[in-house]
Amino acid sequence: MPQALAPTSVPVVINEEKCIAQKGCTVCVDVCPLDVLAIDMVKGKAYMKYDECWYCMPCETDCPTGAVEVSIPYLLR
Repeated sequence: MPQALAPTSVPVVINEEKCIAQKGCTVCVDVCPLDVLAIDMVKGKAYMKYDECWYCMPCETDCPTGAVEVSIPYLLR
């Protein structure tokens, strides 16, 4: 599985201002069927660890603070 090299190139972007992973929230990580999201233990924020995404959306819809945004490619909309 390819590592996500730059946050700007991945389909799932986490708004670090809204992310509350440092308070123990792991909703986005828990609901991802591909296990591509992770918590950065140093920053206390979620991020996309692997650049694989089915655009299934539970990470975005279940996030309690609205910190997760899934950028669906135009051709898949």
